[in-house]
Amino acid sequence: MIGVSSAAQSTWNESTEVEERPLFTERFTKQEFAERRAKVYEAIGNRRVALIQGAPMPMGFEAFRQNNEFYYLSGVESPFAYLLLDGTSKETTIYVQDRNERREYNEGKMLSYQDEELIKSLSGLEHVKHVDELREDIAALGIESDLRSFYTPMSAYENLKVTRSMARRTLADRELDPMDDRPGRHFEFMAHLEELAPFVELQNLDPIIDEMRKIKSDAEIELIEWSTHRQGEAILEAMRSTTPGITASELEATSRYIFWKNGIEEEAYYALIHVGPDAFMNHYHNSERPARPGDMILMDYGPVYEYYTSDMARMWPVNGIFNPVQRELYTFYLELYEAILTNIEIGLTPQQVYQNALSDFDKIFPSLEFTHKHHREAAIAFVDSYRERAKNPRTGLGHGVGMAVHDVGDYSKPIEPGMVFVIEPQFRIPEERVYVRLEDMIIIREDGPDVISDRYPRDMASIEAIMREEGMLQRD
Repeated sequence: MIGVSSAAQSTWNESTEVEERPLFTERFTKQEFAERRAKVYEAIGNRRVALIQGAPMPMGFEAFRQNNEFYYLSGVESPFAYLLLDGTSKETTIYVQDRNERREYNEGKMLSYQDEELIKSLSGLEHVKHVDELREDIAALGIESDLRSFYTPMSAYENLKVTRSMARRTLADRELDPMDDRPGRHFEFMAHLEELAPFVELQNLDPIIDEMRKIKSDAEIELIEWSTHRQGEAILEAMRSTTPGITASELEATSRYIFWKNGIEEEAYYALIHVGPDAFMNHYHNSERPARPGDMILMDYGPVYEYYTSDMARMWPVNGIFNPVQRELYTFYLELYEAILTNIEIGLTPQQVYQNALSDFDKIFPSLEFTHKHHREAAIAFVDSYRERAKNPRTGLGHGVGMAVHDVGDYSKPIEPGMVFVIEPQFRIPEERVYVRLEDMIIIREDGPDVISDRYPRDMASIEAIMREEGMLQRD
C-alpha cells in the first residue's frame, strides 16, 4: 500500500479564517450617533441644513482616518464623504464614492456607494447617495425659497495629531510661503457652498458640535479611560527604564511598545520627552543628548484608541532620587497642584476652584522651605499668577480631552458630569531653565470628580520606589 505523504495532507495556511476589519465601529451604537444628530436638528431648527465634509484619502502609505467632526455624527469611515443633516425632515444623507476594487483587492473593503443598504443598516443613516449628486443637491437646496441657512464647520478640521489650534498654526505657516496660496480645506468647502447657493446664509456649526462634544457619553469615557491607562503604563515603564545615559528616543520606544502591544493604533501627538533643561521649551520634541545624573525628565506622550486620546505628564529624576533642590521645588509645586485637584467640584466654575485652592494653599506655603532666595521669589510669583487667574470669571483649569488632545468646548463654565479635562500648571524659573509640570486626567462623574490617572504616582516616595524596579531596557 502506498502511503499518503504528509505534504499531500497539509495546506499553505492551516487556518481558513480570513480577517476582515469591522466596517463600522463596534464601540458606539448607531443609536448613539442618531441621538447626536437629533441634537443638531434641534439646534439648527427647521428650514436649515447642516453640511459636513469628511476627510480625504491621505497621501502615501498612511491608513485612512475620518476627521473628528464627521465621525462624531456618523461613525462612517469612508474617504471624500459628505453628510447632509436636514433640520426639517430630521433625516441625514451621506454622499460616498464608488467602490475602488483595485484598492480593496490590496487593502481590504471600504464602505462605498455600492453598499447603500449596508451603510444604512450599520450606521442608521436614512439616505445614501453618490458623491457626484452633491453639487446638484446643494444648488437645488439653495433655490428653495424657505431654506434659511447652511450650517457647516468653519474651523479647520481635526484629524489624527491635529487639534484645532495646531491646524490654525499650519495654515498660518502656509501663508508665509509666497508660492503656496492654498486655503484650508474648510475654506474651499465654504467657497463652494457660497458659489452653489449664493442666497443662503452660511452659519457656523462649530459652537453646536463643540458643546455637544464637551459632555462625554459612557462609551466615550470608556475609550478615554483605556487610552489613559495605556499612557500611564507607558510612563511607569519609562520610569523603571531610566538610568543615566538614557535618551528620549529610548523612552519613546518603550512607550510605543506598551501602546502597540495593547491595541493602541496611533499616538495623539509627538512624544514630549524632555531631558534636563530641554523641558523649559515645553513642547520641545527633539531631545537627543543622553540624560545625565542630576537631570530631571518630563514625559508627556499620549496615545489614541478608537478616536479617543489621553493627556498626562509626570516628572522624575534620572538617578532615581530627588536631590535637595529638586525636592524643595517639586514639593512646592505639588502642594499647589494638589490644592487645585482637591477643590474641583461639580457646579463650581474654574474661578471658584482657584479661589478655594488658594485659600487652602496659603495655609501651607509659610511652612515650605527654599534654600535659595530666588526660588522662593519665583514660587511667590507663580502663586500670584494664579491669584490673577482667580480674578477672571472666564478662566479655565486646563483643557478638555476627548477626540482631540486639546478638545473643543467652553471649559470656563461650571463643572458638570460628563466633562473630561486636565490641569497642567507650569512653574518656571527662567534664569536656571527650571520647568515643572504635571498633568492629570479628570473625569467628572455623576457623583463627583474622578482623577483616573491617580494610580500613576506623582509623589516623590512612590516615584523613587518605582524607579528601583527593573525596567524593560535593563532586561535587554
